[in-house]
Amino acid sequence: MTKISILVAVVELFEESVVLEMLSEVVSEGILIVNDEQKIVGTNSAANQLFGYTKEELVGQPLEILIPKRIRKGHHGDVAKFVSTGKARPMGPGLDLLGLRKDGEEFPLEISLNPFRLLKKTYVMALIVDITERKKAEQTIDYWFKIFEESLNEIYVFDAESYIFINVNRGAQLNLGYTLKELNQMSVLDIKPKFTKEIFKRLLSPLFQGKREKVIFETVHKRKDGTIYPVEVHLQLSSIEKRQVCVAIVLDITERKNYTHELEKKVEERTEQLREALKAEKKLNELKTKFLSLVSHEFKTPLTSILTSTSLLSKYTETKQQEKRDKHIGTIKSKVKYLDNILTDFLSIERLDSGKVNYNMTTFPLSKLVNEVIYDSNTLLKEGQRIRYPENIDGINVDFDEKIMTLALSNLVHNAIKYSPERTEIELQVSNGEDWLYIDIVDKGFGIPPEDQPFVFDRYFRASNVLTIQGTGIGLNIVQQHIHNLGANLTFESKQGQGSIFRLHIPIKSMENDKDITG
Repeated sequence: MTKISILVAVVELFEESVVLEMLSEVVSEGILIVNDEQKIVGTNSAANQLFGYTKEELVGQPLEILIPKRIRKGHHGDVAKFVSTGKARPMGPGLDLLGLRKDGEEFPLEISLNPFRLLKKTYVMALIVDITERKKAEQTIDYWFKIFEESLNEIYVFDAESYIFINVNRGAQLNLGYTLKELNQMSVLDIKPKFTKEIFKRLLSPLFQGKREKVIFETVHKRKDGTIYPVEVHLQLSSIEKRQVCVAIVLDITERKNYTHELEKKVEERTEQLREALKAEKKLNELKTKFLSLVSHEFKTPLTSILTSTSLLSKYTETKQQEKRDKHIGTIKSKVKYLDNILTDFLSIERLDSGKVNYNMTTFPLSKLVNEVIYDSNTLLKEGQRIRYPENIDGINVDFDEKIMTLALSNLVHNAIKYSPERTEIELQVSNGEDWLYIDIVDKGFGIPPEDQPFVFDRYFRASNVLTIQGTGIGLNIVQQHIHNLGANLTFESKQGQGSIFRLHIPIKSMENDKDITG
């Protein structure tokens, strides 16, 4: 080689290096220059800083050291093809491209490829931009858009002047029944039947005046099918570029309204229950007062008689005074029996209230029971009173609790005697219906005043026209409860001053014989 040719070669090499250096430093993006063998022949300071290498560490190295290992194989073929046939273009449009820094960190980048020839050689200049921040922003936008779309609440964005919808999320579209295309042709007023433009303008005025950052109100929305539903609206101002918009987050409060309605209904029910409880408590207090008065009166009177008779007995010491002693002994026996009956009634009430009454169903002759009741009642008759025995009852058998029927019939006959004047007749009548046996106790007594009749079976109640006559007011209450427990019934008819008829309704063969039932 001649000296001239050697000098030309040196000059060419010098020119190549200088030109490449100048080309790479005149732009701010990272630049890599790769030859047709895919080796790096030039970099600028931006590229060096981007990948974390010095220029000396990169020049002469294969391009693949800047590419993640998992994608090097496919990338090598793409670059070779581009070097041979490519034109200037962005690389991999629509793809997520990654670079590999010296420390092993991967980062998203954007590449524009520019082939060129210099001093009879082919090169590719790659302009590289780190798009990490852009990707983060896009991901943030995607995240918030996903929240916007997937929110179960309704979200509306509409123009602050025309009220035309700009965007509406999927939740709102589904609840309203409109598509986004349809809603883009509609305004807020089309789905809010209770609002006019003037009303809505006044509602938004605190936002435009800067007095409030958000307004909250309840209204209703109208669906495409015409149905309406209650909503709570949270409304605030925002902007898209230079355009002022309103953003509304809307809660469907149908369930809340239903719950509130149910709660109000429940409160009303509980209030009524409380009223009833207070009424019951008042009634209970009245019953307690009546009970104490009853005990005081009904026990004090016979105890006084017993005490008096006992004191007088001690004075009759002579044999000839035996008749007087017998009289006072009889009084004592009578009063003790009366007190025993009262205590028995009180115990019956306690057992009935606690549900601890056992009933024994048997079959027995009605005539036998009636004879026993009348025999015992004869000792209570006033002067001139008599009991008329029922006709045609021989041969009638009853399936019932004999003890309870005796209690019921005795109580009714005793009441007829007690509340009838002297020289009157108490009559027992028995008749058969298709399913019932009827036993009537008829008297010509005082009768029950009409205003007192609804309360006859109430515990401790006594009619206003018999308050001076000894009695507890619990006998009929006890009888009625027992009778009802056994599937029977007790009714009455009465006229004041003319008398009363009390009727026992006994079911015929309503229960199996010899069967214990708990009432």
